[in-house]
Amino acid sequence: MYKRLDKIFNIFIKGLTFSSIIMLSFIIIFIMKESISIFEKVSVFEFLLGKEWDPLGQPPSVSIFPMILATIYVSLLAVAIALPIGVGSAVFLTSILNKRMRKILKPSIDLLAGLPSVIYGLIGLLVFVKFFEVHFDFSSGESVLAGGIILSIMILPFIISTCDESMIKICKQYKSTSEGLGVSKYHMIRYLILPACKKSILAGVILAFGRAMGETMAVMMVIGNSPVFPKLFGKAQTISSLIALEMGGAGVDSLHYHALFAAGFVLMMILFLVNMLFHYMKKSIDM
Repeated sequence: MYKRLDKIFNIFIKGLTFSSIIMLSFIIIFIMKESISIFEKVSVFEFLLGKEWDPLGQPPSVSIFPMILATIYVSLLAVAIALPIGVGSAVFLTSILNKRMRKILKPSIDLLAGLPSVIYGLIGLLVFVKFFEVHFDFSSGESVLAGGIILSIMILPFIISTCDESMIKICKQYKSTSEGLGVSKYHMIRYLILPACKKSILAGVILAFGRAMGETMAVMMVIGNSPVFPKLFGKAQTISSLIALEMGGAGVDSLHYHALFAAGFVLMMILFLVNMLFHYMKKSIDM
């Protein structure tokens, strides 16, 4: 009886896995199919490395290099801001805070991941953008910096949760031994817990970076949406916000329409390459 149930469950899980792969394959094939048409009229080099986006101009120009740079720039900025805060928060939750307070704070941090991105966008628009305009005398507070700050808040739960799980196990493993040897808590954190969590920290960075690159609404509300080369205190536009803003107005089978699909395919390839890079980095850490 149990063997039959195990066999059925095994087949069911394999079926779900296979169907997921099939669905993902169909999505990739569809995006590729809609993207290829653009390269009959525009070269790959011009599309990827050109400087101007004006699909309705005469003649039209569809180059996404400024958007590629802006997407990577704002994502790296967000990870750079969130990583030390996230790792520090995970250390605080696992090694310093008592169990009672941890039970209160940890679910609250996890709830941050469930908030709609438009809420973060509103906070960024009404708080950060306004703050930059009033206190730093910017002509417009909408900027790459505002987008990076908002994204860093959004990806914090991913970094904290990933590091927290590993740190709890490692803390339990070393705590009694460290106390028996008279090693201080902060020495244990510095020389035992943090070095042992390198893989978890890297995994958190991968999750956070992927989340940041794919984020649309919150970034779109605070970054200014100008298809120009990104500057820290200037406006810019990411690939995802470009697609969200313009896909509704693009005529089906038009140059504009296929260019937006091609931009989405480029974003997928960037994420794939980034994940491959982090995978090899993780392997080098294991060695």
